[in-house]
Amino acid sequence: GTIALAGIIVNNNIVLIDTYNKLTEAGMQAREAVLRSCAQRLRPVLLTKIVMILGLLPMAIGMNIDFLDRHITFGSPSGQWWAEMATVIIGGLIFASILTLVLTPSILMVQANVSRWWQQRRGVPSGDGSQRHADVTG
Repeated sequence: GTIALAGIIVNNNIVLIDTYNKLTEAGMQAREAVLRSCAQRLRPVLLTKIVMILGLLPMAIGMNIDFLDRHITFGSPSGQWWAEMATVIIGGLIFASILTLVLTPSILMVQANVSRWWQQRRGVPSGDGSQRHADVTG
């Protein structure tokens, strides 16, 4: 269950970060790229999570479907084995939604701000006409 949950979370974050990287490589400012990538990836991320939660819900409530005898039971022994795993994955997906849609864009913005600050500190030209040169040894 943990491996499945980690795979879904990592996949959603990779897609979000990849979209951000493509937008910044195209020349977009960091803040606009973060906002645009969040807007573009919101629906796929939410749809993945909602479909996964709805798919695991019968397993989480202990529903067992017997296709041979054509009846549905709740709380059967085979359903109890999978209920804990499904509950963990559902809870993890809900928590990961916050991480993917709030924390990841925040970290991308912090990274862009630190990178800009570091470039200014090292003397990389800022483009406003005042160029400072870094002392390069090597």
